[in-house]
Amino acid sequence: METGNGGLPKIIVTTGWSTAEIYLHGAQVTDFKKNGEPPLLFLSARSWFAPGKSIRGGVPICYPWFGPRAGETAHGLVRFLAWELADTSAAKDSAVTIRLRLPGNSMKPEWSALQTEFIVTVADTLTMELAATHEGGGAPLTVESCLHTYFQVGDIGAVSLAGLQGAPFDDFAAGANGARKPGADDVLRITRETNRVYPGHSGTVEIRDEQLKRVTRVEKFNSRSTVVWNPWTTQKLPDDFDPAEYRSMVCVESGNVKQNRLSLAPGETAALKVVLSSRKL
Repeated sequence: METGNGGLPKIIVTTGWSTAEIYLHGAQVTDFKKNGEPPLLFLSARSWFAPGKSIRGGVPICYPWFGPRAGETAHGLVRFLAWELADTSAAKDSAVTIRLRLPGNSMKPEWSALQTEFIVTVADTLTMELAATHEGGGAPLTVESCLHTYFQVGDIGAVSLAGLQGAPFDDFAAGANGARKPGADDVLRITRETNRVYPGHSGTVEIRDEQLKRVTRVEKFNSRSTVVWNPWTTQKLPDDFDPAEYRSMVCVESGNVKQNRLSLAPGETAALKVVLSSRKL
């Protein structure tokens, strides 16, 4: 354990293939880099590192809800909470697994029956698993979860996303108000403000970066929603994001949100898993 930005505790992981950085604040992975490659994850140079503030970049955890919620902060509670280190382990091949746990008394009463863990395995890939268990009785709990992953790219104009062809999406960019749009036959190129939720999408997405000569693969399990976001120059954001940084990032998010939200019965566990890998283009 080390002291990170803003005095917040962080974990540094080094393997034979890669390095990673995980903050206990929000259980947030802020860096993953394979040896000899640029970082896979984007982190804003203006990001806040402070209690009560979310970290802009890396992999924020949106949970137990996604998006706006009346009287609450957007994207849930856990991005602002201090998680506990529950366990660490190393495999014979030098892969390292970090298990974080959300303290049970940190959630509001209506969510107190949820037991939540976040498991990160660092190797030549980055594997993240968010596991939620309804440990109470009575009625099911309705839960949304999303790993809001920011990816580093060389230039957004030289990036295409494969794996979404033909998939309809709900458009939440400026003025669209969640309008359903038909899927396109071609790969997706980001040329304007983009904020899309692909409902019922469980497939793999690849980010093809012509400038970095890299393909980043986003493979997911137990996820029926894919979200793609880039604010471009038109979306108003807080001061923790430099407006020029839109050219260096794209979010491809994996989860179960909106119409794909989950209903957890007492005793039931839902585990959202994402595996990130890269190869040369």
